[in-house]
Amino acid sequence: MFKKLDKLIIKAFIGPFIATFFITLLVLVMQFFWLYIDDFVGKGLGVDVVLKFIWYQSAVLVPLALPLAVLLSSLMTFGNLGESFELVAIKSAGISLLRFMRPLFIISVFISGIAFLFSNYIIPVAFLKSRTMLSDIVWAKPAFDLKEGVFYDRLNGFAIKVGEKEKNDSIIRDVIVYEQQQNGQQDNFIIAKSGVMRVSPNKRYLEFNLKDGWRYQEKGNATGSAKTDYIRLGFKEYNKQFDMSALQINWTADTTNKNNEKFYSMRQLNKAIDSLKKDNQLVRNSLEKGLYATFLFNKYLDSTTQKKAKEDSLFIQAKTMDQLLPDSARSNVSHQAIGEAASMSSSLAAADMNMQEREKQYRKHEIEWHRKIVLSVSCLVLFLIGAPLGSIIRKGGLGTPLIAAISFFMVFYFSTTVGEKFAKEGSWNTFSGMWLAIFVLVPVGLFLTYKAMRDSQLFNKEAYYRLFKMIGGFFRGLARSN
Repeated sequence: MFKKLDKLIIKAFIGPFIATFFITLLVLVMQFFWLYIDDFVGKGLGVDVVLKFIWYQSAVLVPLALPLAVLLSSLMTFGNLGESFELVAIKSAGISLLRFMRPLFIISVFISGIAFLFSNYIIPVAFLKSRTMLSDIVWAKPAFDLKEGVFYDRLNGFAIKVGEKEKNDSIIRDVIVYEQQQNGQQDNFIIAKSGVMRVSPNKRYLEFNLKDGWRYQEKGNATGSAKTDYIRLGFKEYNKQFDMSALQINWTADTTNKNNEKFYSMRQLNKAIDSLKKDNQLVRNSLEKGLYATFLFNKYLDSTTQKKAKEDSLFIQAKTMDQLLPDSARSNVSHQAIGEAASMSSSLAAADMNMQEREKQYRKHEIEWHRKIVLSVSCLVLFLIGAPLGSIIRKGGLGTPLIAAISFFMVFYFSTTVGEKFAKEGSWNTFSGMWLAIFVLVPVGLFLTYKAMRDSQLFNKEAYYRLFKMIGGFFRGLARSN
């Protein structure tokens, strides 16, 4: 059962954890938008589309924000308790640091379980939807933006130029519309002194109500024939519509991008890994069996050839292959052998590339399988670093804890990145690569816990000052004796 001391530590931890989690998530989302800001600007995206994308992308970044939030909040919690001498009072009452860490350890295990469930069931769906939306937004054309004195040519078959626009952007003056005809017809011009521009309610069409202008049209063919009619039509009012469907974003169905290992749950990954392993083995076996099938000597590799070689004195006396061939056949046989060797070399290169790609896909699936577990376990490992480190440095707030948290999180992040890179390349197996950060940080956490239980002066400047002073005195004594 939880006692008052457990409630105290949990209450001190929950507030910083919630605050740091949302701050970390916000920073990660902003970092993502910073990378793709050029692809979002000028596309005419509605607020609902942007909020929907932020919702999916935030869900994708939750497993990365949770470990950092656990590390920073545990540092702040134990740092605040140490700075206010509450840790000293608790230890003087005979309560060990491990007993004091136990409730937050249980909370960290619970957070790790939530992170795993999130990575297994929610992240694949959110990542699929966010990647699909991002690809559609990136490939979408910029929204309609008609500027003064500049030809706008993003509407299919048209180039539009206006000399002046009123402040409300609906009244336009000195309008030129260049219309490119299809099916080999000639191009047309429309020139008007003024007009009114508006977009249809469904944003599908752009409507121009032009006034006081001329329409120039050529009728003929595109073969350079002299039989061409030139028509000039004056108008007081002329309505022109432009199809803007090409500027609208065409949202792709999620099912088109579902064949990716990042979009799978662990059950789907297990099934895919088993299938890839069997397929790779079948391909490897078929390549080994069919390697020499195209060579002519393959059908003579049996016992009859060996028996004939024993009976034929020519086979016994021959030292080289040239002795078995007449002079007239040696050149043809040599060229044929070189051709067969070159063909075999290219076949082996193609088979090697095929197997490398298959093995790479297999490793990618295994990496995603391990990633779901590593990100959840990292919450627990980073707590084992943050809690004892906070009790050692005994500094609250966001200053020192933030620096320490960022330092250890960078070690975790770079270790994970390096291990994943080696695992993808096949230099390491996927288990060693994906668990590299855990292997690096667990000894650090155990060491910090050991030091914190014994009230270590690990981060005390005065302790290091005394140590260096003692070492300096030792060397000065040696100098005097010499």
